[in-house]
Amino acid sequence: MKRHLGKHEFAEKMMENRKRFYCIAYSYVKNEQDALDIISEATCKGLIHLKELDEAEHLVTWMTRIIVNTSIDFIRKNSRLTALPEDSGGYPEERDWKGRQPEEPDRETLFDLYNAMDLLDPEERTYIVLRYFESYNFREIAEMLKIPESTVKSRSYRALGKMKQHMTGG
Repeated sequence: MKRHLGKHEFAEKMMENRKRFYCIAYSYVKNEQDALDIISEATCKGLIHLKELDEAEHLVTWMTRIIVNTSIDFIRKNSRLTALPEDSGGYPEERDWKGRQPEEPDRETLFDLYNAMDLLDPEERTYIVLRYFESYNFREIAEMLKIPESTVKSRSYRALGKMKQHMTGG
């Protein structure tokens, strides 16, 4: 049986996932205020279209898609390249996404990784963020973006190839 969310449940779920959503938006714009603006706009869109959400348990995936699309729209509208500030040390709180604590890469490696991500267009960055930072599998990404799983795989590997080429200088 389908269960729809009410506005209060929606607000609770948004608060529970606010850090995750912020990190997704920030990974696109690399600016705190812009990321917060994107989250605000995406939240409004989600609330306006809440009745279109088929199942309450799909809220996080649904909102992730809205945030990704809103981030891409923001980049297109502003069409400006952003770079990491020299002393930023990378994206905020990226090391504890999904509750994992990977080994600490050195600062130079992080800088190279983020520079490589910056070279990707917003669509390519979507696959990398969802797959490797948010830990969605290819099937989940395909469902979220409403494209074939094989397309997600090929685009993900192509984006990884571009990043690898940049990082290895080849």
